[in-house]
Amino acid sequence: MLKIPEYIFKGAYAYDGAGVKLKRIFGGQESYRYTDPFLLLDNFGSSNPEEYLKGFPWHPHRGIETVTYAIKGKVSHRDSEDNSGIIYSGDVQWMTAGSGIFHEEMPHYIEDKDKQMIDPEMAGFQLWINIPAREKMKTPVYRPMKSKDIPVIRENNIDAKVISGIFDKVNGKYSGGEQDISYYHIKMEPESSMDYLTKKYYKTIIYTINGEISINNQKYEPGNAIIFSIDGSEIRIKSDDYSEFLLLNGKPIKEDIFWYGPIVMNNRSQIEEAINDLNSNKFIRDKKPVFE
Repeated sequence: MLKIPEYIFKGAYAYDGAGVKLKRIFGGQESYRYTDPFLLLDNFGSSNPEEYLKGFPWHPHRGIETVTYAIKGKVSHRDSEDNSGIIYSGDVQWMTAGSGIFHEEMPHYIEDKDKQMIDPEMAGFQLWINIPAREKMKTPVYRPMKSKDIPVIRENNIDAKVISGIFDKVNGKYSGGEQDISYYHIKMEPESSMDYLTKKYYKTIIYTINGEISINNQKYEPGNAIIFSIDGSEIRIKSDDYSEFLLLNGKPIKEDIFWYGPIVMNNRSQIEEAINDLNSNKFIRDKKPVFE
């Protein structure tokens, strides 16, 4: 049975962090009703360094996972669990904030050995994933993923980068956790097609990056996030020209959420507790760095 598109998010340009221009594809208490277990998807970057260099300075997270995927340029990272590093084009960092973490992510252009700019363009995606109530206060985890270690399947004029989950019997770099998250970056050559099978009652989202694609015989232009019904299990995708898209799939949590900036919990009292923790310097509950 085919999965049916039930909603489309076109996104809107916004500024976040210390002044980073980005396209917020979806995100918020209301959109979550359609995207559960996915909370937010941002496409950040620009060919103008002034629109991204101020970055996302030191800030807290609790109750969610954040996944940063660099497409061009680089992003430096450090956090309160003593993790730090730089991700370059094709690299990913998958962070489980759990009970609480502070971190910063600073986008930057690529430089030569003399610190001179080689290319001003920088681009990437950030995805937020919800965590079930029973897991929200777990120990934070940081997972760096180098592009060379992330499987890419090439067949039938299709490239599928398997960041998490399983694609065509190939395991991604990360299993996808309790929500069984699949995260693929797919590129299709002209006149190619693929059938994607999901588990029953899972949420599937396709975000079109480049090129027009047909999904179940309906055409979609770049910049659309197509949200599919949890009913059905098959999606048929065709590309007349070169196309590129993200494909997300995950098990809905079906829990109420209460959203306060970078903190997503289940009710107001938990948010008030988080704010009190921030004000009393008790936000970091479990400083036992876990590095996967």
